Amino acid sequence: MRLVRDGLALAVDDAGGAGLPVVFQHGLTASAAQAREAFPGGPRFRRITLECRGHGASPLGGDLSIAAFADDVAALVERVGAPAALGGISMGAAIALRLAVTRPGLVSALILVRPAWVAEAAPPNMAVLGRIGALLEALPPDAARAAFDASGDAAHLAAESPDNLASAHGFFTRDPLADTARLLRVVAADGPGVTEAQVAALRLPALVCGTDMDAVHPLAQAERLAALIPGARLTVVPPKSADRAGHFAALHAAITGFLTELP
Repeated sequence: MRLVRDGLALAVDDAGGAGLPVVFQHGLTASAAQAREAFPGGPRFRRITLECRGHGASPLGGDLSIAAFADDVAALVERVGAPAALGGISMGAAIALRLAVTRPGLVSALILVRPAWVAEAAPPNMAVLGRIGALLEALPPDAARAAFDASGDAAHLAAESPDNLASAHGFFTRDPLADTARLLRVVAADGPGVTEAQVAALRLPALVCGTDMDAVHPLAQAERLAALIPGARLTVVPPKSADRAGHFAALHAAITGFLTELP
């Protein structure tokens, strides 16, 4: 399935079936494979993921803002049938949050997994990704990787969140490197384009999933969002760095329980 937007044929991963449709988005530089791993399988739910511009099998577009990604996802929701349950991981959570605020008629419920943003642009936790993007733009990949590994950023991730460090190392071999560098630099400096007051005015079921040992997606961000959204459910899942299998098992259980209880 493809969704054509601004002349770009964007890839859509549709699990199919007659279950409850849930549009569930991947994070920055990831693809539908990340959403597929994080979302519970089986026939109860129909997960649908749009691979954002420059991600997965989707071509890179001129506008790489979270707002543009959200507009693309809005078009997908309209095709699937609005309103729909909407969610995502990290950048995907920011996309879902933006649509809940700016296009409330499209969103019946929110699932925000490991949010990196609340409302403000360029939060400090995203700065490391922007610096990696700048290294990739300035240096050959091997030299960029060496410079990163010698930095305080790498030492901090190694000590605080080894899973983030592994993801960071993957950026230096992600093709095409020029696209990876641009995505990291541009999106890390962006934000969902909403205010805390707008988030606090939301009135819909919401699940927020956070975790420890994650410097790029601090638990504090999940706690802030859950406190802002009236009635939101906060679930803390095991960190991937310490218990990868337990992380996904708990995440699947939280999402399944939340969606099953929707009216």
